[in-house]
Amino acid sequence: MSTSIRQRLKRRLSAALAVVSSVAVLLVGLPSVASAAPGDYAKITGGKRCDQTHLKRTVPRTPNNSGAPTGQHHWTKSGPDEEYYYNNSYKGFENVPAPTAAELGQVTGADIDKWDKAYAASRDPEDMRKAIYARYKRHRNESNNPKPFGSWKVNLISAQVSKQKGGVFEVKAVQDFNMVGPDWLCEVTIEIFDKDGRKIASRRYDSYNQRTGELGEFKSDGKRKPAQLRADRIILRHKDAKYDFTRHRLTMFTSEKPNGATLRDYKAENDKLRAERGTGNNPIRIAERRATAKGLWPQTKYTKTYNVFNPLPNRGTQGPGASLAYGSGRNPDQARQLQNQYLANNARSALGRGPGGVDFSTLELQYVGNPVKGKALDYSMKADLVPDEDDNPGWGGQAKLELASDALFTWLALTPDRQWVNLNPDQPDTIMDKAFGETDAGRVLLVADMEMKRDFSRAMDPKKSPGKEFMDAAPKVDGVPCWGSGRNWIVPGRAKVREQDGGIYILDAPLEVNHAAMDFATPVQGEDCSKKLSKEEKERSHRLITRYLVPHVEKQINTDPKYADLRRVYKSRVAAEWIRQQDARKATDFRPIINSNNLKRWPLRGENAHWDKRTVWQEMVKSFTKGDFTYEWPLGDGRIYTFFVGGVDFAKVPKRNITGIEFTAQHRELPRATKDSVRTETSARDSDTAFLGGNGSALTDDGKPDPTPTPTGPTPTGPTPTGPTDPPTSPAPDPTEHGNGDTGGSGGATPPANRPDPDGGLADTGSDTPIGLISGLAAAIAATGAALVWRMRRRRTVQE
Repeated sequence: MSTSIRQRLKRRLSAALAVVSSVAVLLVGLPSVASAAPGDYAKITGGKRCDQTHLKRTVPRTPNNSGAPTGQHHWTKSGPDEEYYYNNSYKGFENVPAPTAAELGQVTGADIDKWDKAYAASRDPEDMRKAIYARYKRHRNESNNPKPFGSWKVNLISAQVSKQKGGVFEVKAVQDFNMVGPDWLCEVTIEIFDKDGRKIASRRYDSYNQRTGELGEFKSDGKRKPAQLRADRIILRHKDAKYDFTRHRLTMFTSEKPNGATLRDYKAENDKLRAERGTGNNPIRIAERRATAKGLWPQTKYTKTYNVFNPLPNRGTQGPGASLAYGSGRNPDQARQLQNQYLANNARSALGRGPGGVDFSTLELQYVGNPVKGKALDYSMKADLVPDEDDNPGWGGQAKLELASDALFTWLALTPDRQWVNLNPDQPDTIMDKAFGETDAGRVLLVADMEMKRDFSRAMDPKKSPGKEFMDAAPKVDGVPCWGSGRNWIVPGRAKVREQDGGIYILDAPLEVNHAAMDFATPVQGEDCSKKLSKEEKERSHRLITRYLVPHVEKQINTDPKYADLRRVYKSRVAAEWIRQQDARKATDFRPIINSNNLKRWPLRGENAHWDKRTVWQEMVKSFTKGDFTYEWPLGDGRIYTFFVGGVDFAKVPKRNITGIEFTAQHRELPRATKDSVRTETSARDSDTAFLGGNGSALTDDGKPDPTPTPTGPTPTGPTPTGPTDPPTSPAPDPTEHGNGDTGGSGGATPPANRPDPDGGLADTGSDTPIGLISGLAAAIAATGAALVWRMRRRRTVQE
């Protein structure tokens, strides 16, 4: 053999060996640099190409930009409308009744495919009912301890959420992060055994790059599982003759912002591994690509309904808002029990959280659609998400949702002149309208009025701001601050709204506090120093109250959780006025309710069912005559100050309609999030805010379900969902300048000592666009909410 031939064969053999070596690296991961203890070893099993498994195609080579970006925590914003859909069809059959023995006898476990195909072809709810019964029959036949139908049905729905949402997200993650080509395997299991052959760790990873050693976990809900983290700690420290995982990295791919526990635990482990490996790189990373998961389900006669936001009796509404709210715990302990059930089933709803992930104390109306007679009213609620629902889940959703709904109908049914409360010691018979006093909306206003009184009292503490500034500047009598008696009351601020898409978006609805001088006849304990003030001094004291104290209390009313119910019913007040106006143009299902003064369908509920307005009034009188707070003025002897405020008036709703340019710039994604929220749980991009909505029951008057609506919007990824949203309603007609459809008389008592609104007429909309949200109501002369006296009394306290 010639020298040239031998050289050519040698080069070919070397090349072949290089290929073999390369293939070995691809199959087993990075080569080790040291041996583990004798007998320790790892095993990798399973694994299918990610592109073939999830994308149904084969990419010949792995691109350079595949996998997670560098860094420990990377946040990829991939566009304003990123989302993915999955099939949650069983949710549409939540109210399927338990089968009778005869009905179970008519199906078998082998019938499942038959009835699934029948429903896919017919969309007849009866076909799906039989498919569900067939599944339950199989469960009973195969289980040694079969569950009752109700609890089994809950598991059926939860299991579908977990499987469908997780499966669709895996497809999305592979696609988003370009995990294609021969290097990427999915569904790889890594096991670690000790020297005695005992398995000490086992972990299935959703993705594995054979060339770089990058391990991936796909988490649509952004939450770590403690058992997985324990396995990660062992695997990422393992090294044997065949595998070296100390060079591997772990990345969690998530579409939601990870919760605090996940970030804390993974950061701590990452810091430890960095120190052990002596590297500046991050062995554990989180790659976020924010997207909203949207599970879609049909509306059928078997879809669960809830008695909120529907003007038609015994109809109710359907949708994720009520479903989550009614599914939340009534108290913190019950909420934790429910959250544990969601954890056990690994199905926390489309938000990845379950009901406990929503802070229902912040639940408020965000949108109502155009009320069209014979069609359901679309609505959308906004609420914050809780930081860590597993440890401190949200609760009380049913009560908050019912309050928002009941308040809407209360504002519609009552004529505007009845929408006030009045805490005045001189007027025990004019606390509030009798009918209003038998509603939760009325209760909320009166309780908030009393709480405002206490906050004014607290604000006067001379040892801290703003009380110190006020007391220092107030007129003095014998060296002690003194001011004139007066009243304070809450009124609506200028709401920011946008009429668009056939409905109204309630973007901001602030409340304001007014203050004015007022004298009272009810005697009080102690000395009334204000009698020694001149007229000019009294007027100056009221200006100082407006300057220092009113803004402080007003901020509390608009932000403090204890006023959340007040803000909630006010948002409903804005929505009610929109509905009034639309009904004035064309009759809706709300017309029999408007101005009827009939509130029998919306009485006081739950623990407040026996609430009595006089209880609050008596509490106020006690405070008025005896005082609540004791403050010391630095003159050497103690002084007792008692402060009195009051009055809430929601009869007038000033509003500013923002422009389309402003709306698009500040709320670009709100229309889609709101529309989707009617049929699926959704959240706002890059925020901790959820949108939860619904609409009226899809049952017609003959008790049969309405036809399944035609799908709109993006095509869902993965399994085809059933029953997406209805087509949007047509835009509302241009509003009229006057009229609101009022047909009933007033009948409401106007509190003495109140005067008509000095502005009169229409409220300023703040816009050249005459959309006239409050055109009818603002013209009504309504009670301004008589407020209570502020007096400073002083008496010498016992000196020890």
